Amino acid sequence: MGILTTEQVEAYKQNGFLHPFPMLSAAETSACLAGLGRFEQWLGAPVTKADMKWRSFTYTHLPWVDAIARDPRILDVVEDLIGPDILVWTSTFFIKEPMTPNYAAWHQDSTYFGLEPLEQVAIWIALTDASHEAGCMEVLPTHGAGRQMHHAALRLENSINGGGQAIVEPFDEGGSSEMALNAGSFSAHDTLCVHRSAPNRAAHRRIGLGFNFIPAHVRPNTGRRMPALLVRGTDKGGHFDLLSPPSGELEPEGLAQHEEIYTRYRENYREQEKRHEREFASA
Repeated sequence: MGILTTEQVEAYKQNGFLHPFPMLSAAETSACLAGLGRFEQWLGAPVTKADMKWRSFTYTHLPWVDAIARDPRILDVVEDLIGPDILVWTSTFFIKEPMTPNYAAWHQDSTYFGLEPLEQVAIWIALTDASHEAGCMEVLPTHGAGRQMHHAALRLENSINGGGQAIVEPFDEGGSSEMALNAGSFSAHDTLCVHRSAPNRAAHRRIGLGFNFIPAHVRPNTGRRMPALLVRGTDKGGHFDLLSPPSGELEPEGLAQHEEIYTRYRENYREQEKRHEREFASA
């Protein structure tokens, strides 16, 4: 679509991240927060206290999340980074309650996805202010040569990531940048970009919604068929089972689709943990 400048595209290739991109108006942001409120009312608890599965793949049963995944203000940026045929691999709510110890250790998104080639781009949308105090994302530049690093799913206490994964090899933590975001704006980072986030020391909930977008030629690295959501262009690769958008909020069909997706994703995640260890053990 040509929404990004040549300088921005080159900066992304060199550093592995870009921000900020203003997106949602105050009214749109409020509508999203209201949608989250309805979801949490249905759950009977905040997302942070509910079963882990409700954090992810909510575009299967929440039309407002599906609409964000298809929003041209996001997809125009994504297209300039990975091309015109775009799938959503996953989405996740990243919520830190006020004054809580939840954090993310240094990690790379690519580690347990099991996708090849490594061309995914993560879009992180702030639905409330993600400031330094609130525990915004901190990134390390890839210097144009990102590589997969050795991780372990350490099941870290208070980790905002499901597996509590973290990098377990020595690396240079210098030169990091914080990607603070105002509510309604978003950032982009490459799947090999090393990043983390600190606890929320602010008086408000830090609410983020992340999407992992992949070009249609990307494929799973095992024989396992995995689901994905086509949001722009055509599925020229045919490597995924394509999902249907939700017909309504929390409808039975969408909830059933969510259950199947989550189950398949967790099975793949466990398989990728073992695969990752084997690869690094033989390196």
